[in-house]
Formats: sequence, C-alpha cells, structure tokens
Amino acid sequence: MTEEKMPLMLENGMNGAMQVDQLDVDDLFGDGVGGLSLHTARPPTKQLRQRIDELRTRGCCQGVAWSRSGAIASVSPDGKTLEARFLRSHPDNGDWGLSEPTKVDLISINPSSPIIHLAWASTASPELAVIDATGRVAILTYSITLNRPFATRKWDHDPCDDLHAIVGSYWLPLAPQSKQYWVSHGPAVKDGNQYRYESSFVRAGGPWHPNPSKSALLCVTTNGHLKMFWAQNNNKIEETSLELESVNSSDDLITHAALHSYLWIALATTNKQIRVVKVGIHWGLPQSQSDTKPPPGSQALNPTLHEKHVAISTWLPSGPSTTPVDSAATQLTHLEILPSVMDPNGQGAPLVILAFGTYVPTPNTPYQETQSIIDKWEVPGDQPQSLHPAFEQLGSRRNSTGTAPAPTCRLKKCDPVVINKAVIGLHTIQYGNVVCLAFSDGSVEYRDRYTLQEVYNEMNLDRVMTLGQVGFTLQDDSPCLQMAFSPTNCSVVKVQDDGKVKWSRLHHPLGDIGNSNQDAPYAATLAALTVAASTATFNNINYDDILAVARPFANKKRFTFDWINEIVRMLKVPVDYSEDTHHDSLVRNSSLQMCLSILNHLGYKGMFQPRTFGGKFAMLALNARNVVILITIASNTPVNIREKLSPLDEHEVVDALAGCAKWSLDLLAWLTDSLFALLDDPQFLALLTPQRFSEMSTYLQSRSDVSLHLLLCSSTRGFLSAVCRRILHLEILSNRAIEFYERRAAMQNATDPSSQAKGLHVVLYKAYQKMQRVTSSSLIKVQEFDRLLTVLNNDIRTAYQTSLASLASKNPPGAGAAAQKAVDAQIKTAQMHCELNMLLASSPPPAFLGVLLKFFNTDLRAYRGLADPSKLFFADYDLLEVDDDRRTLAARKAKSRFIDVFKRVELVGPPPTSRAGGGGGSGAAGSSNSNSGGKEAEEAKTAQWRRCVRCSAVMEDVFGSRPGFTFVLAQQRKCSCGGHWGLLPRGSLIG
Repeated sequence: MTEEKMPLMLENGMNGAMQVDQLDVDDLFGDGVGGLSLHTARPPTKQLRQRIDELRTRGCCQGVAWSRSGAIASVSPDGKTLEARFLRSHPDNGDWGLSEPTKVDLISINPSSPIIHLAWASTASPELAVIDATGRVAILTYSITLNRPFATRKWDHDPCDDLHAIVGSYWLPLAPQSKQYWVSHGPAVKDGNQYRYESSFVRAGGPWHPNPSKSALLCVTTNGHLKMFWAQNNNKIEETSLELESVNSSDDLITHAALHSYLWIALATTNKQIRVVKVGIHWGLPQSQSDTKPPPGSQALNPTLHEKHVAISTWLPSGPSTTPVDSAATQLTHLEILPSVMDPNGQGAPLVILAFGTYVPTPNTPYQETQSIIDKWEVPGDQPQSLHPAFEQLGSRRNSTGTAPAPTCRLKKCDPVVINKAVIGLHTIQYGNVVCLAFSDGSVEYRDRYTLQEVYNEMNLDRVMTLGQVGFTLQDDSPCLQMAFSPTNCSVVKVQDDGKVKWSRLHHPLGDIGNSNQDAPYAATLAALTVAASTATFNNINYDDILAVARPFANKKRFTFDWINEIVRMLKVPVDYSEDTHHDSLVRNSSLQMCLSILNHLGYKGMFQPRTFGGKFAMLALNARNVVILITIASNTPVNIREKLSPLDEHEVVDALAGCAKWSLDLLAWLTDSLFALLDDPQFLALLTPQRFSEMSTYLQSRSDVSLHLLLCSSTRGFLSAVCRRILHLEILSNRAIEFYERRAAMQNATDPSSQAKGLHVVLYKAYQKMQRVTSSSLIKVQEFDRLLTVLNNDIRTAYQTSLASLASKNPPGAGAAAQKAVDAQIKTAQMHCELNMLLASSPPPAFLGVLLKFFNTDLRAYRGLADPSKLFFADYDLLEVDDDRRTLAARKAKSRFIDVFKRVELVGPPPTSRAGGGGGSGAAGSSNSNSGGKEAEEAKTAQWRRCVRCSAVMEDVFGSRPGFTFVLAQQRKCSCGGHWGLLPRGSLIG
C-alpha cells in the first residue's frame, strides 16, 4: 500500500477528513468532560508559614492545651495573655459549647519574652506549666474551678536568657494504684447479638513523684541543661538541674527535645544530630519509702539527677540534598519519643524516635504540594561489640589480656513516611501504641506506632475501638494553626488563622443510627461510646465531650438506658445493694455515680425545662449521695488530722449541715406525699395484678413519678436509708450542742453575771439552734420512714430468695464447692440484672408483686397513720427543684431562683456586676457619690457563683478561713453529679 493511499485514523469516510481543531472533547468522552478541571490545593497562608517557622525554631511552642479535668488554656496571638476556657452545658437547653475566655492575671508578662508553651500535668488538681520565650516557668493550679487558677510558682526570679529557652518539657505521670500495670480498655468485639468488651494490661513506666498525688515538671533548655521542678512535702515548688550536654558552640545548641516514661530523652541539635539520653532520679529517701508510701512530712525530699548517654545519629539525608522537600525535611518541626511496649504478638517493641519535618511551598516554585516527612529510628537494646581479628592477633602476640569492649547502642533508621499535609501537632494514645496527628487543614489521622500506617480510618463494626470506626467524624474541618485534643480524643480545640479558639466535636453524618440494638449502627455507637467512657472514668479523665457526642441521641427512647447498661457490663459496676446495710461501699462507688451522672445529664433539657423520668431519678439520687457524704465528712474527721481541726465546732459547717438536713427532710416528705398519692390512685392500684404488673413502669413514667423506683432500687434505697440515719445523727448532735452551750452559759452567769459570752460561741450556738429547728419541725417522723425502708428491704430480700430458689435447687446435695460457687454466681447475676433494670426505669420483676401488695395495703397504710397527709400535700418542696410542671418552672424562671447545692439555700441572682469588684470602668464615680460607692463596695463583697459545667447547678464561691470549713468545703470541689465548676462572671448566668 502506498503512502498516498494509506487511510488516516482521523479520516471520516462519509464526510471527508475530520477537522481536529473543531473536535469537541465531549464527542469523545461524553457530556460534561470538557468542563473537567483539576482540584488545586489551598495555598498555605501567611499565618501557616509563620507557624511552621515557629515550630522549626522553638521546640516548645504549644499555645493551646487541654487538661484531664476539662480546663482549656490558650495563649493570645501576641503571647501576652493567658486565657482559660472549658466546655459547658448551656443552662437554657443543655447543649454543649465552649465557654467565654477568662483572662488569667497571675503572672507578669515581659513584652520582649511572650508566653510560648503550655503543658498540663495529670494530677487530680490540674497543674499548668506556663513557659515564656526565655525559659521562665510559672506553675498554676486549677484546684477549684476550671477558669480561676492559683499560682504555685511564679517566674519573677527566673533569668531572662535565650540560652535558657526551653525546647522540650514533660510532666511525670501519676503512679497507677498497683505501680505495675495500667488497664487498657477495649476493643469491643462483636459476639453474636452483642459486644464483648476486652481489656489488657500495659506495663507502667516511672519514675514517679514519691507522693502518688503529685507530679514533677522536667524541662530541657537550649544550652543542654535538664531542669526539674518538683513539690516538696510542704507543697513548695523547688528546682533541681543537671547538665545533659556540654554546649561549646552554636552547632551544639539543642533545638528540640522529647521526653517520655523511664525518662528517655531525645535531643535534636543545630548540627542535625539526634542524641538519646537516659536519666534517673534519686529522691533522697530510703528505698522502702520511695517505693511503697509517700514520705513522712518531717522528712524533706532531696532529689538528684544522673544521666547516661545511649546513642547518637543524624537526620541528614543519606544522599545529597537536591530538592526543596529534602531541604525542608532537615528542619525539624516536632520530635517525639515512644517508649518500648509489648507489640500485638507479645514481643517487646523497642524505643522509637519520630522526627517530623514539613515542607510548605512558596509561590512560583516547581514544588507546590505541602508535605510532611516522618523519620523514624528504633533504639534497640545494648549490643556487644566485637574486635577485628587483626586486633585480637595483636593482643595475643603481646600476651596481653585485654577486656571486651563495652556494649553499645546504635539507632536503627527506618524508612521515612511522607504525608501530603502539614503536621501541626501530635500526641499518643492507648499508652503509646497509636500516634495521633493533627494537620493544618483541620483533619486528624491515627497511625500505628509499629508501622506508621493509618488506622481507624475505615468502618469496622466488628471490632470497635474508637468512634471513628463507626462513622463519626469531626464536626468542623476548617483549617487551623494549632490543635489540642481532649483527654478522651472525642473533640478538639483549634486556633484559627485569626487567633480565635474554636471547639469541634465528633458527630455522626451518615444518617440515623437506628433505635435499638437490633440496628447495627446503633449497637456499634453504644459500644464505641462505652469504650471511650469506661477508659475515661477508669483513668479519672473528664468525659464531658463524650456526653456532648452522645447528647444528640438522647431523644431516642432507650438510648440512655442501653448505654448505661453497656457501661455496667464493661466496668462490672456493682448495682445490687440489697444485702448491704452499712452504705459505705455504696457511697464510695464512683462508677455508679458516673452512670447516674450520665442518666442525669441526658435527661436534662435546661434549668427551667422538665426533666425526663431518668433525669429526675438520677438528680435526686446524686443529691442524696452528696448530702450523705458532706454530713459524714463533717462528723467523722480522719484520725490523722482530728487534733488539728473539728468541723462541727465551726458555725459555717453547722450552718451548711442545717441546709443539708432541710433538703433531706423535704426529700423524705416529698417521697411520702408521692407514695400517698399512688396509694389513692385507683389506676395505679389496678396495675398490682399479675396481668397488668408489667405496665407499671410505663404508667409511672407518664406521671413522671420516680418515688416508687427510688424505694425499689436497692442503691437509691440505700441512699435514702443513709440520709435518714444522718438526719437522726444531726438531731442528736444539735440537742447535745445546745444543751452544752446553755449549761456553759449558765455556769458563766453564775460565776460572773457581768461577763459577755464570746461572739464565736454565740454564732455557733445560733447555728445549732437553726439545725435543731430544722430537725424538730419535720413533717414526717424520720425514724418511722427508716423503719419503713427496712421492712421493704427485708421483703425484697425474701422475694429474691424465693424467686431464685429454683436456681439453688439445681445444685443437688453433695455437689462440690465449685458447683455451689457457680450456682451462687448465677443467683447474684440474676439479682443484679433485676436491680439494673429497676435502676434503668424498667418495671420490677414479677416476684415483687407480692412485695408491693404488702407495701401498699399494709405497711404504707400503717405509716400513713403516723403522718399528716394534708400538710404533706400543701408543703413547699421548692428546695428540691423536683416539681416540673410548666407553671412552676415559669414562676421559678421569672423570679430567677436557684438553689445552692452546698448550703441548700435559695439564691436569687446572679450577683451584680460591680466596678469596685473589678467589673470594669473607673473608680471616679465612687468618689463623687459616697452612697453609690458604698453600694458598689457592698456589691463587690457579694460572692460570685460557681456553676456546674455538666448539670448547671450553682453554689456560692465561698472560701474557708478556718480549717474545719476548708476541709468540708474541699469535698465540694466537684458538683454532686461529678461535673467540674466554672466560675461565673458577675452579672451573668452563663460562663
């Protein structure tokens, strides 16, 4: 075939040659392709470039941090202001949000040395390390409220020297109770129709402060020194230092440092070296004391530090650096050290060092994609060195007996990992097994510490460890410069380009999850929330953001009850107290308090909105528990401090206990009135038949009447019995105190009629008079109510024994101890199941029908003869805040009435804003008008309010000037629901 006759591929046989320049792409590839355009990445902002430069030059520059208690500290963009925030449930509707910032003025800021770094300790009273650009360190303690700290160390005497700038910091962890292992909860594994919750043990790594409730702050400076700030036995913060590296030139300066458990320290120097150092602490105590118990107060701590240099390497690329990306990789932004752990196969995984470098493209350059490079080194154990055979021959020729070289450690470089995003933060979870990365685009990734491969990024309903595996994602994906993870990892706070702080929680964008455990997304969501909540409560971590994640599902009929049921299963929470008569273990059951707190919050719709049945039940149970604790603490001072304080000899304590007694008596009276109402309700009595007994719970929920469930459930019945006994104790105490002071006054008048009684004793006498008036004017007889509870408890115990006798009969006579033990366990499990159902608002078991018939037909009618039903019906129960009809709630809102949950008295508020109290404005008006100035001064003396961030309860922000009141007040560092306090600004009801 000739060239002239060869057909062209673009030749159209019908219409001649095809004109390529007139060809439409849509003709080839279909409609709409012609408009296809490649997505271009958002170019990095000026603020992001500045942030990356800051990360490269400062090893410590985290400007926002989130404590285990829920306090959020942040630094203003100019570095001159420290601000405090927290999550709080809005009192109008219960929805969660970020509070307004509170400025912290406890530290003096040097204009030339801004605040650059914040770090929280894991102590029960959160301690915040505040570090400025020249390495000065201040330590603040948030012991009472989440937004008002106290300074425990100020930096006024620290030198302002750039060589003292801090490049790495680390708080010592708190020792676990066993000092050997931590418990890692999860995953939840699908097993048939339900989930099985697994847990594992993780070896705990010290060192720890000798006092198990304290920590110590370690800091590495740019000139190679290690500083340790630690608390002496008198709580004074002292300092100990050690020279880690000798800095002889600018190449030796340290730019970044990472510290972790066992005090492994990784150092990055200006000349691109990675150095690994192991540090030990000797606290100057006998070995037996430092390992087993806190040092006695008379013996001062005297710690010393010692170091061992382990290994050295470089992070320079092995070949010549030819690209801007390679060049950027040599400029570290983050350095992290991961302690050795057990890998999934049960083998010991070595220590790991991670170095992060980020490349941010500049305009008009070939490389326009942001990249982060993660270099990884493993630190194996010491390895023996061997001499070259030639040296061995030389030694034998000279008949020398040389010693073997000492073992050495060499860093093992692993393949780098490249991510096409800018890493702006990281932290570890699950005891170092997972690395959590935060990126400038607002996204988050989880990576396995062994492979650095991404995990938890796919749906997996069969093996659930995080909420991300069941479809949850962060609600807001806007770009940011900094990010701080909550202690539960269920939400984050971001610092945006404009310097504003924004909160973003996990949410479920994939549609409805269903309404029962038969729906796979519903069951998986419950499992993920259970793993998160159980981990938090076991480690004493604030879980408010978990409640925020769960709150959108609270309107589902059984969601709250199903979630608590899963938590009880996972943590094996004791809920059966039908055999317990001393109430001590019941009151100390913090896991049960957590369950009631969840029930309380998810049933809370706002301060002036009706609660759900479960919410009302939990609110009363939690408050009854709190009253029992306060009265018990005030009446039973620990032996070791009994000589130093006596709370019952201080009128502030007695006055608060009188308020607790009034609230308790109102509760018992309200319960009595509610039970009498059921006794007179034919619809309810008609349910006390075998055919309709299962309808009881539904009917009581329709009436929002929790009185019967409070009596039938053994845990709440135990709280009520404990309340009765504490009231009887206060009645006896007040009578004895009044008798004592009256007898004492009579003796003084007899010996010296002209003498005046001491003012302190008069005030205390009046406080006991108030308590006596409260306990003696009760509408019910407390002793008879307690007797009613005792009879009911005995009847319930008998009903359990009778109904569960069939299980016991399965064990034939002569069976072994193991068989008997198994049967006993079955009986306990069945009984616990009944108790849990009643705790979660289900109807009582059928075996309780006879108990209730006897209770309403005999016991309650006999008790009614000892009371005055008409007085109970018309009594004022406002102190309980339990009446939730619309009219009552509207009246309470109009009057702005609140109840102080500590003193149990009515508050009308909020406290006024006062210029004299620091509310703003000048003081000139006060000098021109003495009346106005006097009024402002009086308003300034009015106590501010604390508000619970979880249930919106309030109390006055009072302080104890005397030891007994301070001791009792310390028990109120948290709300009765377990939520933390936020200090309200004057003139406001919302933080």
